[in-house]
Amino acid sequence: MAKLVSKTYGDALFEVAVEEGRLDTLLEEVEAVLQVLKDNKEYINLLSHPKIPVDEKKDMVEKAFKGKVCNELAGFIITIVEKGRFTEIEDIFSYFMSRVWEEKKIGVACVTSAAALSGKQKKAVEAKLLETTCYKEFHMEYAVDPGLIGGIVIQIGDRVVDGSVRTKLENMAKELNKIQLSN
Repeated sequence: MAKLVSKTYGDALFEVAVEEGRLDTLLEEVEAVLQVLKDNKEYINLLSHPKIPVDEKKDMVEKAFKGKVCNELAGFIITIVEKGRFTEIEDIFSYFMSRVWEEKKIGVACVTSAAALSGKQKKAVEAKLLETTCYKEFHMEYAVDPGLIGGIVIQIGDRVVDGSVRTKLENMAKELNKIQLSN
């Protein structure tokens, strides 16, 4: 259900951004608002509290965002408050950002390695991804998982390329278990 809500509202904001020709501006503002919200979880809890009247919540949003973000975004946030969906605003904004990035051919790659990658290695991974995908740019996220033993795992959207030693060893073990020895 939450995925449907974030998609519905995220698509609506995306359509407004396209119609107004303000994709870049709205993306920047959404990223900034999202960061503010992540840094102030109490604000989300306050605007989601069922005992606070909707009119008070709308006033709080107007005081916090009017004049600091464009009218379309401020109105959008107020609509989310009116509909009682403020608990899902982070998901809505994340979905919107992913739609904009797809439109602009910007991918998000999560790279997990057994050890921290050097700057040179990170640039090489990004260059290879740019060469082998349809994306023009990447937002790269790096993580370390010593359990991989060696190699890397790359995830872009729902696609995963697993080049880890752990997975290769697991696959080898499965193949060896399939072999039946004869007398």
